[in-house]
Amino acid sequence: MLIKFALPTILSTVFMSIYTSVDGMFVARLVSTDALSAVNIVMPLVFIASGIGTMFGSGGNALIAAKLGEGKNQEAREDFSLLLLISFIVSLFIVVFCFIFLKPLLVMLGANQKLMDYCVTYMIPVLISMPFAIFGTMLSMSYITISKARLGLVMSVLGGVLNIVLDWVFIAIFHWGIVGAAIATSIGYATTSVVGLVYFAFNRTHDLYIVKPKWRRHTLIKSCTNGSSEMIGVFAGSVVEILFNNILMNLAGANGVASITIMLYVQSLFNAVYRGYAVGIAPVISYNYGANDVQRLKKIHHISMKLIIVASILLTALCMLCAPIMVRFFAKNNEVVYTMALHGFRIFSTSCLLVGVNVYASALFTALNDGKTSAILSFCRTVVFLVIPVFVLPIIMGLDGVWASIPVGELLSIMMVVYYFRKLNFKNL
Repeated sequence: MLIKFALPTILSTVFMSIYTSVDGMFVARLVSTDALSAVNIVMPLVFIASGIGTMFGSGGNALIAAKLGEGKNQEAREDFSLLLLISFIVSLFIVVFCFIFLKPLLVMLGANQKLMDYCVTYMIPVLISMPFAIFGTMLSMSYITISKARLGLVMSVLGGVLNIVLDWVFIAIFHWGIVGAAIATSIGYATTSVVGLVYFAFNRTHDLYIVKPKWRRHTLIKSCTNGSSEMIGVFAGSVVEILFNNILMNLAGANGVASITIMLYVQSLFNAVYRGYAVGIAPVISYNYGANDVQRLKKIHHISMKLIIVASILLTALCMLCAPIMVRFFAKNNEVVYTMALHGFRIFSTSCLLVGVNVYASALFTALNDGKTSAILSFCRTVVFLVIPVFVLPIIMGLDGVWASIPVGELLSIMMVVYYFRKLNFKNL
């Protein structure tokens, strides 16, 4: 039942990860590896938008699903509408700020003079589409809450296919280069977000739809604090990617940045499976938490752990076996980048064995409305246990230290997860 319930969300999350990788595929093969490096430098801004949407989406939907489980349907709708409005206002502030400080921000992200024009060209359309990216992330989680995960899958497939087709048209046929990739991604975000907003605004046949929002300070605070762990995870991932870009620019130049870009793209597709499962079953956990069904919660947890461990072993093996094919796909025309990325990828991909449990742990505590524990796990995993290795290991091991930093961070994180799992008692929640 859990696999059947989560499968559409897993597939949906995979397609959402394609949003951040399909541009890289076309840019790497049809423009240049320098342009690919520029895409990766700008990508943390996309992740920031995704992090805000994830915060409101995961934290808000955990609260909304619990209220639906308690029978407070109208209050859940008002909270849903309020969070949509607040997220839109926040996104506008971010867009204005980024436009005002565009070039200094790009320098901070790791751009040098050689890549600056590429970065500016790609960044402007991405900034314009940022509110749509936030809405898209929020709505994808809301589909799950109303048991319409398949509709969320359809939206993700629509956006992914549209992005791929437009990338081909704009880059291969119109020869717009990197700006074509940015415009294609922006149209993909806008299309799925507008369709989702229309669906929740006018379809009144399910429990959750847009109504006149009602200000509840508690709703905003609870949603933000409960979803802060997911946001911290995404934000910290962006910070680490910025560190990667700056360190690799110093150690290996644009080729080093292109290499880490390839690894992050491939890893994101595999990690999407873990995120999709965790997000997919989160409303089930929240609903049973609201209904106080302790036995069902325990059963879901035990089954989930078995599934994730098996999936982690299989995906890591697949990642190792297919590494040359996946790296070559991006680095077709640059043998230096291919050799560097393939060597690093074999070290880097061992993190797939550990990340599944870590992702699930944070999502579990968020779904149980225990935002504090979830935030601690996420902060330690994505900041303390990752930033320190990124700074320290390259000093000791050079380039290999950069590749090894994420597996080391995941290993440290899983030790903390084991500690909190031992303390977990569903009866005392």
